[in-house]
Amino acid sequence: MASTDLPNELPTPGSLVSRLDGPLSLPRIVFGGGALSHQYNSEALLSSDAPLRTVQLALRYGITAFDTSAYYGPSEILLGNALKALQDEFPRSSYQLMTKCGRYGMAEFDYTPAKIRESVKRSLERLHTEYFDVVHLHDVEFVATEVTPRRTGIHTAALLEDKAAYGLSEGEEAKVRGEGDQRILDAFTELRKMKDEGLIKHIGITGYPLYTLLRLSLLILRNPPFKPVDVILSYSNLSLQSSTFLQFAPQLLERAHVGQLVAASPFSMGLLTGASPPSWHPASPELLAASVRAAEESASKGRSLADLATGYCLRHTGDAIPLAVGFSRPEEVHECVRVWREIEMAGDEDVRIAQEEAAKAIFKEAGVLDWAWASPP
Repeated sequence: MASTDLPNELPTPGSLVSRLDGPLSLPRIVFGGGALSHQYNSEALLSSDAPLRTVQLALRYGITAFDTSAYYGPSEILLGNALKALQDEFPRSSYQLMTKCGRYGMAEFDYTPAKIRESVKRSLERLHTEYFDVVHLHDVEFVATEVTPRRTGIHTAALLEDKAAYGLSEGEEAKVRGEGDQRILDAFTELRKMKDEGLIKHIGITGYPLYTLLRLSLLILRNPPFKPVDVILSYSNLSLQSSTFLQFAPQLLERAHVGQLVAASPFSMGLLTGASPPSWHPASPELLAASVRAAEESASKGRSLADLATGYCLRHTGDAIPLAVGFSRPEEVHECVRVWREIEMAGDEDVRIAQEEAAKAIFKEAGVLDWAWASPP
């Protein structure tokens, strides 16, 4: 696309999104590429110029890291084409790319070393790049050997009295508990080879159950070559409905020596937007009903639930944890940066915190505060 044919989405005046101290020097806000898929958007939007305009605007705001996956349908292709079209203004050295491998459909997982390598190479082609800043094993809980006393509920006891039931006892970190665990180790080893070849800078794992992410990060650390996981991304665990990410973070960082944590999905996959979540959303009926009441409560106080959810996450990720937010339209980028600026300036903070607590009280009353759905289902 010629530069004269490009859109010209402009940021509103104000501060650009800042970068965090840390091994990756990521921006406070990461562009979540999962929204550029048929799971969240129509073909009409995905085939329009909206993805290009959204990527351009995000970069101009300082949102210079992108998270995507082979599983997200056209996301890698759309992002790759947009970044290629914008390369005169934003060369490859000006942004970071993170993708995932190992998951390719709702129930399609392949963690064999050959498939992992094939997937990463295909992603490199789709994103028109010679290297990735991060490659994750995607949704590891579907492949790893399952170690949990229950799939649903509140799992913070995994850090305390129930650690043995979750496979988190001291002295057992290196234990391979089944074929699934070995598949994780073999896939991670293949990514390490690609890192040695210069195709990947950092290696990570992603998933929903934090107890599984902690157990696997310890497993990887305590098996040859005894090196920690570079990055862990977990979604829907830092939100108005659940703050368990913050409770697991110290052990991920201090016990497992994970280099960088990333929190994703402040809207909990559409649950906290104020609109109906996708039909495939795994929330229980009680959680769905509570989210509707929280949206009504927030609206009655003059603030959307999406605004409240974004601000809550940005305040709690602080200066150490970037927040991956899904974008598919320029107006979503504008709104997210507006909230970030408000949080940075501590504008109307007391009012915002009171509204957050009112929303959380609704989830608590319904018995779903910090409650986790089953993954795998």
